[in-house]
Amino acid sequence: MHDEMRDEEPPGDDGFDVGLLEEELRQAAAILDPVPADLQQIAVEAFALHDLDARIAELTFDSVVDAIPVRGATDTPRMLTFRAGEVTVDVEVTAQGLMGQVLPPQQARIEVLAGPQTAVPVDADAMGRFTSEAPPSGPFALRLRTGGEVVVTEWLRA
Repeated sequence: MHDEMRDEEPPGDDGFDVGLLEEELRQAAAILDPVPADLQQIAVEAFALHDLDARIAELTFDSVVDAIPVRGATDTPRMLTFRAGEVTVDVEVTAQGLMGQVLPPQQARIEVLAGPQTAVPVDADAMGRFTSEAPPSGPFALRLRTGGEVVVTEWLRA
C-alpha cells in the first residue's frame, strides 16, 4: 500500500509542498531520534558489500607519491592510474572535478563514490573518456560498469 501512495501525484493546486514536509520530517527525526553512530557505520559497511562480486582496481600510479616534483609548479592536478585485469582507468583530479579515460576504450557508467552520500554517475563515451564536475572533497572511489562487469577502485583521499 505504501508503494501505491508514492505513485499518486501530490496535490498541487492547494499550495501544499510534499517535498518540504518530507524534509521537515527528516530534520525532526534527526533531532528527536538520531541514528546511533555505531548503527550508521554498520549500515555503511553493509552497503559496501553490495558490490562483493566487483573486481577491485588496484592503484598503480599516484602523482603525489610516484611523480618527480617540478620546481615552481603549484596547483598541479593529481594523476591516478588504476588497473583491474585488462581494464585500466586513468584519472586527473583537480579542484574543478575529475577527468579520465577507461582503457581499452569503451563505453562505461562511472559512479564517483564519496562515503554514504549518493554516488554521482557519469558516462564514458565510446573512447572511454569521462568528466565529472563534482570534485571529491574527502575519501572517494570510482565504480565502473562496463557491459556486465563491475570494477571498483581503491578508496583515496582527495
